[in-house]
Amino acid sequence: MLLSNWIEIFRKRLKVNGLEYILGEDWEVVSAGGATGEAYLAQQGEQKLFLKRNSSPFLAVLSAEGIVPKLLWTKRLANGDVITAQVWLDGRELKASEMLKKPVAELLGKIHRSTELLGMLKRLGKTPLSPDLILKDIQARMSGIEKLPEDIHSAFDFLAREKDHIEYEHKVVCHCDINHNNWLISEQEELFLIDWDGAMIADPALDLGMLLYWYVPEVEWKAWLHNYGLELTENLQKRMFWYVIVQTIQSIFWHTEREKSAEKQYWMNFLRQLMSSKMMANHKS
Repeated sequence: MLLSNWIEIFRKRLKVNGLEYILGEDWEVVSAGGATGEAYLAQQGEQKLFLKRNSSPFLAVLSAEGIVPKLLWTKRLANGDVITAQVWLDGRELKASEMLKKPVAELLGKIHRSTELLGMLKRLGKTPLSPDLILKDIQARMSGIEKLPEDIHSAFDFLAREKDHIEYEHKVVCHCDINHNNWLISEQEELFLIDWDGAMIADPALDLGMLLYWYVPEVEWKAWLHNYGLELTENLQKRMFWYVIVQTIQSIFWHTEREKSAEKQYWMNFLRQLMSSKMMANHKS
């Protein structure tokens, strides 16, 4: 099908959904991708907008804090859907190798220290994520999978043994998916962290462990955390390791449920590496 024909079909569908009513028919609207299919690029001449359907009210605070591109307006459709419009960012995603840079550490530190973000999530009804709640969720998902690998059982036993030693009182707003693809840098070198649909109130080690284990060589953790605003302590290391095990198991479940065998095997191998490193560390101590 020709691109022009596809755009026309898409425009008609959007008109039914109400977006063209808001923007006017002189706007071109196309999908901006994403997992939900609810994000769009709208363009009129040189003007571009990033539109999203039913974003959380959390977006307004993120915009005010300079963490996401500027929110321009919010409008409600007749069917109750809420459309938000943000400045379209002419920039690019961060490369994996750029995640160890100082601006990334500084922005994540700003997010974790923000009382405004924390207050908004609490007002939206979010409750803190505790190790007990995490283990209950993992256990429930384990019961729904046949022939679960022994490595999962061993990792779960480790999490259960250690949970009382990694409880942390000072919960913060965690993004929970700090993949380098969610970090955008503008042509003016402004850094943003996008896709906040999975944000939780949790131990900052949840975000930190994921980022450091995936992107930063261990010999550089101390310097990276200094830029973030924290000291690398034994307690923090234990908490980060615990949460990385959690997120690895959750990734295995996610790919198992979608029958993505190659991706599942990748995370199984990563889990084995993590548990093997823990065994070696215990043996040395």
